[in-house]
This record gives sequence, structure tokens and C-alpha cells, in this order.
Amino acid sequence: MVDALGVAVVGFGWMGRVHTQAYARVVHHFPGLPLRPEPVVVAEEVPGRAEEAAAQYGFASTTRDWRDVAADPRVRAVSITAPNFLHREIGVAMAEAGKHIWIEKPVGLTAEDARAVADAVAKAGVQGAVGFNYRNAPAVEAARDLIASGGIGRVTHARVRLFSDYAAHPEGALTWRYERERGGSGVLGDLASHGADLARFLLGDITSLSADTAVFLPERARPTGATAGHSRASGGEMGAVENEDYVNCLLRFASGARGVLEACRVSVGEQNNYGFEVHGTEGAVFWDFRRMNELGVSRGTGYQDQPVSTVYVGPGDGEFGAFQPGAANAMGYDDLKVIEAYRFLRSVAEGVPYGATLADAVRSATVLDAMARSAEERAWVTVDAPA
Repeated sequence: MVDALGVAVVGFGWMGRVHTQAYARVVHHFPGLPLRPEPVVVAEEVPGRAEEAAAQYGFASTTRDWRDVAADPRVRAVSITAPNFLHREIGVAMAEAGKHIWIEKPVGLTAEDARAVADAVAKAGVQGAVGFNYRNAPAVEAARDLIASGGIGRVTHARVRLFSDYAAHPEGALTWRYERERGGSGVLGDLASHGADLARFLLGDITSLSADTAVFLPERARPTGATAGHSRASGGEMGAVENEDYVNCLLRFASGARGVLEACRVSVGEQNNYGFEVHGTEGAVFWDFRRMNELGVSRGTGYQDQPVSTVYVGPGDGEFGAFQPGAANAMGYDDLKVIEAYRFLRSVAEGVPYGATLADAVRSATVLDAMARSAEERAWVTVDAPA
């Protein structure tokens, strides 16, 4: 028997739309799910946006106040896709109201914020999933398995990169993303949070690091109306960009491996250039998000002049088989969110966490806090151990 699960979405910008579409698709890709998500209510403060979402996606009701969602007995699970500065307040309130939560990274502005949400979820006995979508790519999971099995020998060093041009235009509007109080740590929370999670997912805990940050576009125009995504503004009052456009960070892992994590939101000529290179004593593995379903793999005992082969992931890797019947058939970004929805709903159904959890958000945020501290102190710093 399949039970209906009333779901709500809080914040209906681009990411709220992605979550909603994932709920709609998940039962088609994973028909064995014992829960069927039903859109109950959408909360969005921008006038008209919630009503538009309800008309398009079938939400039963709308509200401009997320507190109505916490009080709604029809709602059992909530997607929190509001701006970063609201994550802690909304996440804690939903958990305390007994709602399971699927919350976008970075879960607040600091590790303290992420820990507060994690503690509330644990205390309430509900499930909490986090939007670290790149770890859900079947190729990334295949790379992790290869590394863990010793397929490239002992890992020596790695590089994780996240380059984007979404903020490269000088007319990009000065939205909440560029304010310290509401956006937090800029590219650290936006892109480097994914990088920290990928590094940990593949290679284990980071023990110490040294980071350098920079702001390359110090001023932007304030928007004169509601914004969505990465809107442009011109002719308005100029204001200061308060958080980082760029970070470069040296990493040391508990395993003894070394790493580099680099992220930038103003990289002209780069569109979602995300990926990693992991080198070991007997090989290497490479992944590029823009070729999401492939791995570059070098294995053997040649050591020098050893070739790299392209490996296409297939139905035996991660959740690939829920989307495509054979290797080299493409999956896309939205599919990663469908996988996230599946693992979240499975967690709710079984009472056991699957996929990225609030504990992963806390660990990522702890690394980001250490990066910010290192950049300020211009020194190597120790990453706090898991609590």
C-alpha cells in the first residue's frame, strides 16, 4: 500500500521549483516507494509567486508566511529552499513542529546554524536531508567505490574545483547573496560548501587547511523589485559586496592525503565547471560535472605514461538504472534532485537516513568556518573534529 505524504515547499525561487518537480517525478523513477508526495502548501513572500506555483504544480493552498506551514497538520515533510539567513529559524521551527525536512545547503550562515538545525531534527526524531546534489551523481558514487576499494592505490592528492560565471556580470544585482548578514560567506557557502562535501564524501575528514579569499567585483547595483535566480540591475543605488567571490584552499586529510579546493562565482568563460581529480599511488580518477555520466580512470602498474580511459557509468552505478537502461545514456542535473527526493522519502518511510544528512551539513559548514578563519588569520588552522 502506498501512503500519501503531505509536502510543503518554503521559498519558491528556482530551487523551490526544482524540489517541486523532483517530488512530481520521483514516483515514476522509483515506483517502489511506499510514500507518494502530495503538494499541500507553498510558502513564498513575493506577491503572486506562490499562486503561480499552485496553479502550475497543484499545491492545495498558498501562504506568504512560512509559519503557517509549521502549524499545518496536513504537512508532514517540508522542503526549505529559502535564502541562507532563514535556514536556521525555519529548519528548527519545522523540526520542532514534527515535520521531516529537506533543506538546501549550506544550512544557515555558520556551523553553529547548521548544528542548531541538526540538533532540532535529532531531538524531534524526524528525518533531515541536505541538498548536496553532486554526491548523488552515479559517476561520483562509482569514483568513491573505486577509491575505497584501493583501485587507484593509496590516495596521495586531490583537487576539487567549482568555477561559475553566474556572478561575473558587473550588472548582477546586489541581492541577499552578496550580503554578509543574509548570504553568509559568499562563494564559500554557495559553491565551496559542495566542494567540502565532495572532498569528504570521496576522501574522508579534513583535519587542517589554509585558505585565501578575494572579492573581485566590490560593488553592485541594488535591485528595485523582487528578484529570482541571478538577476541583473543597472542604474540603481550602488552597494558594497560584503562576501567572497573567490576562495583557494589547501587541505590536509585524516588519511594523510593532500588536497586543493578552489571555487569562484565570477569566472568569465566558465559555466558550471565543477569536478575533481583524485590521484593515488597506482592511478587516478577524474570527474567533470559537464560530462556528468563519465569518469576518466587511469589504473595499472605502468606509473609513467599510463593512459586514461573514459568509463561510462551504467545501471550498476548508484541510481543510474532508475533513469536510463544502458551506459552512456545521459542523466542531468534535475535527475540528481530526483535521487535526493527519493532518498529523503525513503528515510521518512523507513526511519533510517539515506543520502546527505544534517551531520554532513555540519561537517561541511565546519570546514567553511575554518576557511573563513584561515583567510582572516592568514594561517593554517585546524578543522574542528566531529562533535
